[in-house]
Amino acid sequence: MTSISPLFKPFSCKNLHLDNRIVMAPMTRNMSPDGVPGQNVADYYARRAAADVGLIITEGTSIDRPGSSDNANVPNFYQDDAIKGWENVARQVHAKGGKIAPQLWHVGMTRKPGKGPFPDAISDGPSGITHTGKQVLPEPSESDIADMIASFGRAAKIAKEIGFDSVEIHGAHGYLVDEFFWEGMNIRSDQYGGSIENRSKFGADVIRSIRSEVGEDFPIILRFSQWKQQNYDAKLAKTPKELERFLGGLVDAGLDIFHCSTRRFWEPEFDGSDLNLAGWVKKITGLATITVGSVGLSSDFIGSLVNQESSEKRSLDELSERLEKGEFDLVAVGRALLQDPLWAQKVKAGKFDELSDYDPKAMAEYF
Repeated sequence: MTSISPLFKPFSCKNLHLDNRIVMAPMTRNMSPDGVPGQNVADYYARRAAADVGLIITEGTSIDRPGSSDNANVPNFYQDDAIKGWENVARQVHAKGGKIAPQLWHVGMTRKPGKGPFPDAISDGPSGITHTGKQVLPEPSESDIADMIASFGRAAKIAKEIGFDSVEIHGAHGYLVDEFFWEGMNIRSDQYGGSIENRSKFGADVIRSIRSEVGEDFPIILRFSQWKQQNYDAKLAKTPKELERFLGGLVDAGLDIFHCSTRRFWEPEFDGSDLNLAGWVKKITGLATITVGSVGLSSDFIGSLVNQESSEKRSLDELSERLEKGEFDLVAVGRALLQDPLWAQKVKAGKFDELSDYDPKAMAEYF
């Protein structure tokens, strides 16, 4: 059996210093009534921090654009009582020895009219079209786009002020930032549309906005994906060269870490190489990367979370070997940590027989 020691080596990026390479992946919970994370949310994250999770990335938390959220039970990152709630979350995680970053989220055109905490708000997107290509709203002006960008910066400033260790931008899965990336959603003809470089500019400007608010030593993470929840076979970049063109502006904007969302970490991203998406991104950019996708489990989240199917546990040997070779730097764990807050602690102690298959019906700790 391969040693799991690579998972428990320290990692540093600017002012972020982690005891190990295990990251709790962001997972939506809808457990914050009126957008306010309560003590139950603090307890949920603190349990994982106390059990050897190096970095916690929170569930998506909505920024201050009125159309950023489609559910009033999703936590927000702007109203006073929600900010106090998040400050308590960060404090509780730190008390257990962990580090934490909020995932800043805008759901974009996935939000249906009349949904969320501001039902009368207009949904934001790059072109006013839905994921099916239907034009339902006017194309937003550049001044509208400027405020979308600034909204991420405002949230990041709050995150640093109340004690978080980093921030992650949700730029994946068909939500707002990803809609600008994706040619299926972005049909603009200005500086934010057209070529893959132009389509990445919105994300780059979000990074610049955040950097201007948090300074140079506060790490910024971007989660992005090739796949979309509306099309699991979609690819932003079909070749390594195209991926390089997409990534360049994001790197130049001042990003620190790429969180490369895949459904199965062991799958090659492009023909002719065993590298996964995180491996390719690190090879191209030289920046640190987080890999994710069915870590510790045999099947992806679609079967588990959407179809409510069980998933057998999977050996960590291949993961550890890839990490040791430097293919990626950090490992995000989702469902395995969702079900078992002690997962990282058990792995560290070599208690693999105490790890269990994933059962979506046995989710008491989730709440």
